[in-house]
Amino acid sequence: MCLAIPTRVVERLPDSQALVDLGGVRKVISLELVDDVAVGDYVIVHVGYALTRLDPDEAAHTLALMAEAGIDVGGACP
Repeated sequence: MCLAIPTRVVERLPDSQALVDLGGVRKVISLELVDDVAVGDYVIVHVGYALTRLDPDEAAHTLALMAEAGIDVGGACP
């Protein structure tokens, strides 16, 4: 199962792509659906696409709730 989860952008790449990091897991995703994403932003990622940008405080809160619930986001599929 893939979850739509907050993921931090660590590098912008050519062709509307970015490298994201989630708990040490890095993956290239598409930014085709979201405008004005910068390094350090959090985005909600689902099946390889950023769906929206997310406030950093909201991202931290969501990730903390997922960890508290026992969801290992490091193994999720951004």
